[in-house]
Amino acid sequence: MQLAVIGVGGAGCRIASAVGTTGPAADSFVSDVFAFDTDGDALAALTDVSESHRYRYGPDGDIDLDDDLERGLELGRERADELVDVLDRGTPAAADAILVAVGLGGATGGGTVPPLVATLQRRYDAPVYVLGTLPADGEFGSDGGPGGTDRRPQAAGPAVDPDAPATPPRPHAPANAVDALERLDGRADAVLCFDNERWLRTGERLAEGRDRCNRELATRIAAVFGATEPSDEGGERGIDADDIGRVVGSTTDIVTIGYAEQDVDTGGSRFGLGLFSTEETVDRTSAVSAVETVVRKGIHGKLTLECEPEAAERAMLLVGGPPAWLDRQAIADGRRTLEDATDGARTLGGHVPQPDAESVFAAVVLAAIAPVDRLEELRAIADRSA
Repeated sequence: MQLAVIGVGGAGCRIASAVGTTGPAADSFVSDVFAFDTDGDALAALTDVSESHRYRYGPDGDIDLDDDLERGLELGRERADELVDVLDRGTPAAADAILVAVGLGGATGGGTVPPLVATLQRRYDAPVYVLGTLPADGEFGSDGGPGGTDRRPQAAGPAVDPDAPATPPRPHAPANAVDALERLDGRADAVLCFDNERWLRTGERLAEGRDRCNRELATRIAAVFGATEPSDEGGERGIDADDIGRVVGSTTDIVTIGYAEQDVDTGGSRFGLGLFSTEETVDRTSAVSAVETVVRKGIHGKLTLECEPEAAERAMLLVGGPPAWLDRQAIADGRRTLEDATDGARTLGGHVPQPDAESVFAAVVLAAIAPVDRLEELRAIADRSA
């Protein structure tokens, strides 16, 4: 599968850059990475994105939307065609899907992405997915300071490092996120969500944790969308781009991803000198145990957006790693485990042989999830502040 990745706004551009640089796998499934922002200095810092694929839009001079989503929407409507024209610098028409990354709480990305997605849908035949991050409580005054309290459990000692970089207050972030999601309804094929609040550590501010969170998110995107690429060694893969489309859907359903990995002993020589046999013999009990462990953690561990597994209408399980460790029966059993956990949701499964890997992983996709407590919480906050 070939994926064109577009980052919009500060958060979206950083996420797009992370997806495009997630190890060797990114080279196999990311066809293009673009970064669109109103902040030229922020774009200049994205050295992992080709300079020709970084584009500043909006009027000349400094732009301050002041967290105003309506102003962001107006700018997005004015510039959507211009931004899509920039894509001609790459090869998005050859992609199997387009992934638009955005911080949903911001006025720049949250305002621009709905009209941009609508324009992409008109110009291209490929599905357009949105990868959206939800704002953390500390962004809108719920970090233990004025305006609220931190929901994350606090460890002993100072809850917040006084020397940590401060995050500018964004009191409208919850309303912006809810409004942006509503405006994407019927436009995006699916919205893959990542809840920053859930992924920040105890006492950690967003400015401190965002790079780590972006890497975690990029790893999960690579595990799912990179799973469809054929192996250089001719390994069979059980999932293709159409399968992913069937699972995540085409009616703007909310999607969350679970992931787990476990290092395994691959043995042999990885130096390419031919001094040792590269024929790998794996004890079946060990292989079954590894698959069972990552499947269980993938289903019941931390999701990009928390929900109960049975809240999903559709699901997918991908198990990858060194071919000798991918026990087919264990993977089939894992798929049945996922079906049971999702209370009989329509489920697809596949294996992802990676001859050079040193770990086994499981990626779990849960689609059309509802209800979602975090989204309802943000909606309630937005309603109270209206």
